[in-house]
Amino acid sequence: MAGEVVLLDFWPSMFAMRVRIALAEKGIRYESKEEDLSNKSPLLLEMNPINKQIPVLIHKGKPVCESLIIVQYIDEVWNDKSPLLPSDPYQRAQARFWADFVDKKVSGAAKKVWSTKGEEQEAGKKEFLEALKTMEGELGDKPYFGGETFGYVDLSFITFYSWFHAYEVLGNINIEAECPKIITWAKRCMQKEAVAKTLPDQKKVYEFVVQLRKMFVSE
Repeated sequence: MAGEVVLLDFWPSMFAMRVRIALAEKGIRYESKEEDLSNKSPLLLEMNPINKQIPVLIHKGKPVCESLIIVQYIDEVWNDKSPLLPSDPYQRAQARFWADFVDKKVSGAAKKVWSTKGEEQEAGKKEFLEALKTMEGELGDKPYFGGETFGYVDLSFITFYSWFHAYEVLGNINIEAECPKIITWAKRCMQKEAVAKTLPDQKKVYEFVVQLRKMFVSE
C-alpha cells in the first residue's frame, strides 16, 4: 500500500484541505508531500503539467487534479465508506452546483478581501458577504447542506473557515454578525474529527496571509 496514494499538498490551501478531509472521512492512508509553491517540485510539474497547481492526488501512479474532481474521484473509488455525494442524481447535481458556487463566487470574493485595498476591497467585502448570505439561504435550518449528514458541499465550503480570521482582520468585517448561521454550521462541522484535524489554526493562517498580502498590496 505504501506509495499507492500520494497527495501533493500545501498546508494553508483550502483546496488541498478538501482532499485531506475526504481522505480522512474515508479512512484512506496516504503519503502527503508538502509543496513549495515558489519552487515547484519536478513531481508536481510532471503530474499537473497543465495548471502546475496543488492539490494533486496520485493514485497508483496516476494523477487526478482539481480539488472538487479529486473529491468526486475519492468518493467513487472508495465507495464502500462514508459517501460524500448523494446517491440521488438530482441531489448529486444540486450538490455539485453549490460546490461550484463556492469555487466561483465565495473563493473569488474572499481573495479580494485580503489581496486588495480601497474601493476594490470594499467591493470584494460586499461580494463576499453576499455570497455567504446566499450560502446561508441554501443551508436554511438544516444541520448540513445535504441535510442531516456532512457531505460534499460542507466539505467544499468548510475549509474556508480556517481563513475567516484573516478575512475579518484584513477586511475589517465581522462574519458572525453578518452571517450567524454560517458560523453555527462551521462550528458543527468542526466537531467532526476529519475536519478538526485537517483545518489549520486560524491565527497561523492569518500570519501566512499577512505575508502573502505583501506580494499583492503595497500599503
